[in-house]
Amino acid sequence: MRIDAVTPKHYDRIRVEPVTGTIGAEVSGVDLRELDDELIRELQDAWMDHKALFFRDQNLTHAQHVAYGRALGELEIHPFTRNIAEHPEIIVLESTPESFEAAETWHTDVTFRECPPLGSVLLGRIVPAYGGDTCWANMELAYERLPDDIKEQIDGRYAIHSFVKAFGRNMSEAEREQARHDYPDQKHPIVRTHPVTGRKSLYVNRPFTLTIDGMTPEESRPLRRRLYEQASEPEFQCRFRWRPGSIAQWDNRCTQHYAVPDHGGLHRRMERVTLLGDRPV
Repeated sequence: MRIDAVTPKHYDRIRVEPVTGTIGAEVSGVDLRELDDELIRELQDAWMDHKALFFRDQNLTHAQHVAYGRALGELEIHPFTRNIAEHPEIIVLESTPESFEAAETWHTDVTFRECPPLGSVLLGRIVPAYGGDTCWANMELAYERLPDDIKEQIDGRYAIHSFVKAFGRNMSEAEREQARHDYPDQKHPIVRTHPVTGRKSLYVNRPFTLTIDGMTPEESRPLRRRLYEQASEPEFQCRFRWRPGSIAQWDNRCTQHYAVPDHGGLHRRMERVTLLGDRPV
């Protein structure tokens, strides 16, 4: 099956080198501490084309990390994760020898909210000597390559998204009920349309999708499993190897990502700012 690659563009202020033919590009010739409107426009243009952008040697302070995020859009504060007290927009994703954590399943962030995030900017603070890569998948291509009969099954259908599977497991019953009140289940289209590009993408993911609207979880399980599997096709993916000061910036509306948990007990600390999005349509 041939997949047509993204055609590289010329930019005046940045250099953009695709990582694969379908998703991801490494951006060089830029210092994210020195921003202006023209530079942001070029970065936004490259972002829409490649869905995930990668930068090296961007040793930003916490304030500069927040400032770059705000140059792209309004930032959110995550309801359930650890953040930095002085900069609550920054969440901390950390594994240590004593506490190993990794988002080791394909997912789109925080789809349990009414308006899930537009995207994120993730900075590698402490990076293991080996392992701990992150992968991204192009969910527009994942949708495009579905068989016609499955496309017909999901056309116009909605899925129910909830925090319960991912974040509710370690809550008390009282905490879970309060969280359900604050963050009720949401109904989002299985196929969403990108508000900038107009392209369609598959918009369900294993950690946050409970069922398909109008079906019980048991009834919807075979179809959901088939849709979840689309992200795992290698030809839809790219993989990024972290170094200290590396940044990954992805469009949450048309990608999924997976943190590879192969760094054992080595220390890994990532810090992320997340942009507010709109309601999927």
